[in-house]
Amino acid sequence: MGFLLNPIFIVALAATLYLEKPMDLEQIVADARHAFAQAADAVSLENEKARFLGKAGQLTELLKALGRLDAETRKREGVQINLAKQQVEEMLRARREQLADKLMQQRLAAEAMDVTLPGRGASKGSLHPVMQTWERVEQIFRSIGFDLAEGPEIETDWYNFTALNSPLNHPARSMQDTFYIDARDEKDQLLLLRTHTSPMQVRYARMNQPPIRVIAAGRTYRVDSDATHSPMFNQVEGLWIDENISFADLKGVYTEFLRRFFERDDLQVRFRPSYFPFTEPSAEIDMLFEQGKNAGKWLEISGAGQVHPNVIRNMGFAPERYTGFAFGSGLERLTMLRYGVQDLRHFFEGDVRFLQQFA
Repeated sequence: MGFLLNPIFIVALAATLYLEKPMDLEQIVADARHAFAQAADAVSLENEKARFLGKAGQLTELLKALGRLDAETRKREGVQINLAKQQVEEMLRARREQLADKLMQQRLAAEAMDVTLPGRGASKGSLHPVMQTWERVEQIFRSIGFDLAEGPEIETDWYNFTALNSPLNHPARSMQDTFYIDARDEKDQLLLLRTHTSPMQVRYARMNQPPIRVIAAGRTYRVDSDATHSPMFNQVEGLWIDENISFADLKGVYTEFLRRFFERDDLQVRFRPSYFPFTEPSAEIDMLFEQGKNAGKWLEISGAGQVHPNVIRNMGFAPERYTGFAFGSGLERLTMLRYGVQDLRHFFEGDVRFLQQFA
C-alpha cells in the first residue's frame, strides 16, 4: 500500500541531502582555486568570482538553501559553507593582489628611467590652455567695454540660488548636485561651493549703478564627472543692465565675441529657445562647425537670455525701467572647441605631453 509524503518535507529532505555532501564544498573550493589561478587579468578574475560568490554563485545558492532546513542542520551546515566561503574570498583577495602587483611591475618596467643619463636643462613653462582661454575671453570683453569682477567661491544659498530666482524645489539645490558646507554665515544662511559665477552678477550690481557691463570668471563646483564634466570647472558669465537693453543686444555682443574668439568672420550662430530660472526669455547658443571632427554639427556654446524681472529686483533696480541680458560659458568647453580636445579630463591630469601642445 502506497503513501504520500508532504511536499515541504520532500523539499527539506532534498536540501538536507544536498547540503550533507562534504565533497561538494571541497570541490567548490578546489574549482575556485583553479579558476582564480587561471584568470589572466582583473576582468577575468571578477567573472570567475561571480561563479562562486555572485548573486547566483554556487556558494550563494547553498546559503539560500539553508532556509529550508531545520535549525540544528542549518547551524551545522551554515558553519561549513561559511568556512568554504571565507577560503574562496581569501583566495580571491590573494589573486587580486598578485594581478595588481604583476600589473605594477609591468608598468615599472615600461616606464623605467636610466638615472645614469646627464641631467636635462629646465624647460620653459607656459600658461595652462584653460588659463589662455580665460585671458583671451577677458581681453575680448574688456575691448568692448566690459568690467571684470571676482568674488567668493564659498557662497550663500541666497546669492547662488534665491537671488537668481531659483525656486526652493529646483534640482540644483539638492545634495546630489551641489557641494554644501557644514556651516552657516553670520546671518545663519546656508553655505556652499558656488555652482556658477552668476552670484557675482548680483553682488556687482548691488554695489554699482546702471549702466552695468561686467563679466565674472572663476572656478565653480558641481557634483558631476565624466568626459565632458568635472566636479570643478571654470566659467565666465556676463551681464549688461541698462535702459532699453534687448535680446538683439545679446545676439550682437555674443556673436561678435565668438567671431573674435574663434578668429572667424563666417561663423554661423543660432539662439535656440530654452529655460533658465534667472532669464526670460532664455536661449541656448549653438555654433555650426564646418571643419575638423565636429564638421557639420551644431554644438552648444553658452546659455543666455534676458535677465528675469525678479533678478533685477534682487539687484536693487526697477524692472519697469531697467532691462538686461546675461550669459554663461564654460571656459574648458570653449578651450575644447577651439583646440579640438575631446576629453575635458586631460586639462586636469597634468600630463606635460598633452599641455606642451599649447605652449
